[in-house]
Amino acid sequence: MSFPPPGPPAPPSAPMPPEQPHGTPPAKQRSAVLVGVLIGVLVFALIGLVVVGAKVISNALDQDDASAERPSPSASPKEPLPATDPKLAAYYDQKLSWRGCGSNDCATLQVPLDYAKPAGEKVGIAVLKVPAGDRSERVGSLVVNPGGPGGSGVQFAAAGKYQFGNDLADHFDIVGFDPRGVGRSDPITCGGTSELDELMAMDPDPDDEAERDRMTALTRQFGNSCVAGSGDLVQHISTQEAARDMDILRAALGEPKLDYFGFSYGTYLGATYAELFPTNVGRFVLDGAVDPSLSNAELSLEQARGFETALRAYVKDCVDDDGCILGSTVDQGTARIRELLDQLEKEPLPTGGDRELTEGLGMMGIWLPLYAKERWPDLTDALTQAIEDDRGDDLLALADLYASRGDDGYTDNSMAALLAVNCLDHGDSIATEAVPAEFAKFEAASPTFGRAFAFSLSTCSSWPVKPVEPELALTAKGAPPIVVIGTTRDPATPLVWAQALAAQLDSGQLITRDGDGHTGFRQGSECVDDAVQGWLVSGRVPKPDLKCGP
Repeated sequence: MSFPPPGPPAPPSAPMPPEQPHGTPPAKQRSAVLVGVLIGVLVFALIGLVVVGAKVISNALDQDDASAERPSPSASPKEPLPATDPKLAAYYDQKLSWRGCGSNDCATLQVPLDYAKPAGEKVGIAVLKVPAGDRSERVGSLVVNPGGPGGSGVQFAAAGKYQFGNDLADHFDIVGFDPRGVGRSDPITCGGTSELDELMAMDPDPDDEAERDRMTALTRQFGNSCVAGSGDLVQHISTQEAARDMDILRAALGEPKLDYFGFSYGTYLGATYAELFPTNVGRFVLDGAVDPSLSNAELSLEQARGFETALRAYVKDCVDDDGCILGSTVDQGTARIRELLDQLEKEPLPTGGDRELTEGLGMMGIWLPLYAKERWPDLTDALTQAIEDDRGDDLLALADLYASRGDDGYTDNSMAALLAVNCLDHGDSIATEAVPAEFAKFEAASPTFGRAFAFSLSTCSSWPVKPVEPELALTAKGAPPIVVIGTTRDPATPLVWAQALAAQLDSGQLITRDGDGHTGFRQGSECVDDAVQGWLVSGRVPKPDLKCGP
């Protein structure tokens, strides 16, 4: 029940249409404020323009990104749509009613709330399409997901060529959707701003029984607010259900095969789809991969190790320059950061507003810049302000950016969805009082963050909604090649996860990027970009076990 990092929010730099259609109104009245919490369970990261800033935009505008081979679709235009469950015919036969939203097209997809009861209540899924820039060379639809769980695929797709580059944006309709329960789809609603602020500011690694009891009580209270505010929907936002929604979306787009590009948690969503619908898989790229075979404890431990690795890479970069506030060696630097976090636990730092910088918020402020090397100078500035000036303004701003917290409250429900989805996907939590027994191995993996990640093992033990679906072994037998990308110093999805997923998938093809930051595509490696674009646009399978530079 700590604050494992969910990753930066989806790209706000891409202008959103003023009249995006929403899903079907839910059965219960919901609060107008969409909120979320960054707490507890193992989570995966989102990627977005907000993290890499001007570099992504510059790359998108300056690079030609010309594919080496002629574009070709993953399925023949004459290929019939796959056969589907007759009980779901009303959903699979629907036609999307597109309408203009800015320069893009928007629609609402209808899916069943409960796939076991397809004649029952419906859920509306918000969909946005950025039409292919070169209609004469259009390959098809490329469905994208930024991660999370809880990330907005609508916002992600709206970034168009700024996020995906000219080559993909010219040849594909870039299609994003907000998964069930998220954002502009029928959303789950949990708590309010003050409740979320309290959760996010609390101690991520409580020291005694009273603090642990408080953490458990706050988590349970927040979960109960999700049930009260969201009704039955909060029980039906699992990854398997979202993957089934994707197949209905494929049919509604008129595609016999699904071409898909998923990042971070989106790799888990994509691998789940491939397991459920292997013969419907077109060209898949899974970037920043999650290992679906691991337990919650194994995932949390490896993620703790990943963040420590990324932190040490940042600190080395800092101390290699004269005047680093953290000292002259990597060990000195990481120890100074841990010292700062300990100080924040005892005495939070003031900021320019009425919220103080606590240990939990400080930790989140440190995590966010580790996702992209371009953010490292921001972290140095924030740490310098905290250590030299005894002010927490900059670290608080980074933490707020992480959790979509604006001046007037939370701007989306991504953190609520993150927690609710994870608690439906993973049923192996432990009791809070059992967490201290895990400290030794977690602190060995991450001396700086280990205890916080250890407490992530207990969050779902107090969550009121329990998993009902059996976990799947994701092999996707019968699917065409599935490209998996891992980065050597990725904090949120360590390279070993990508290696494991590529091995588990019957047709997995691994690309390894040697570099810093989260995910590999459009992070400065021409080798990665060429391989991805060649596969998606032209069907050119990357070389086996391709190794790429930064």
